[in-house]
Amino acid sequence: MPSSQFGQISLLAWLIQELDPRSVLDVGPGFGKYGFIAREFLELWWRTTDYAKRTRRIDAIEVFEPYITALQRSIYDEIHVGDALSVLPNLAPYDLVLLIDVLEHFDKSDGLRLIDAALQKGTFVVISTPKNPAPQGAHFGNVHERHVSVWTKREIAEIAPSLFLHEPQSLVALLSASKDRIAKKRPTILFMNVYDNVPVPVRRLLSLRLAPHPPDDRVAD
Repeated sequence: MPSSQFGQISLLAWLIQELDPRSVLDVGPGFGKYGFIAREFLELWWRTTDYAKRTRRIDAIEVFEPYITALQRSIYDEIHVGDALSVLPNLAPYDLVLLIDVLEHFDKSDGLRLIDAALQKGTFVVISTPKNPAPQGAHFGNVHERHVSVWTKREIAEIAPSLFLHEPQSLVALLSASKDRIAKKRPTILFMNVYDNVPVPVRRLLSLRLAPHPPDDRVAD
C-alpha cells in the first residue's frame, strides 16, 4: 500500500521537528504523508506570516511512477523516479533521509545496501518498519509493495550508531554515521521515550514546553 499504519505519525512528526533539518529526502513516499508532515511542522508550525513560503528542501524518491500525482508534486520540491539503490548515490547530501515503511519491501541484502546509501547521503537517517509486517503482495499493480523481510532492533543497531524510540507496532530508529551526532541526540530521544510513558495529565503540562504558541506578529514593538 502507498500508505502506512497511523500509530507512529505523531512520534515521527515530533522527531522530524526535533531534528529540524533544512533538507529532507523521503525514500518511498507513497501517498506523500511524511513529506506533507515535514512541510507542515518544519515550515508552518513556528510561523505566522508568509503562509506559502518554502524555506526547506523536501525531495523524494519514488520507484513506482503511477503513484506520483498532482498531490505529491505539490508537496515535494523534486521527485526522483527510480530504484532508490540506483538513485541515491547520484544525489546531493541531505540533513535527513526518511526510510518510513520501506525496509520491509527489500530483502536483507538490498535493505542493508539501502541503509548504507542513506547514511552516506544523510546527516541523520530515520527508519520505521513494522515489527510484525502482515503478508502483502502487489497493490495497484506495483510489485514493489510486497513484504519480503522483517527487521530487528539488533540488526539495525549493528549497522550504525543508533537510538530507538518506543512505538508498539513499529521499530523506529534514528541513525547516523557519526557516533558523536547520535550521542548529542540521546537526551532528546530519552525525553521522548519518557514522555511516551508518563500519565496524560503530565503530558499536558509538558506540552506547554513542547508547543509554545508563536508570538503574535500583529503586536507592534
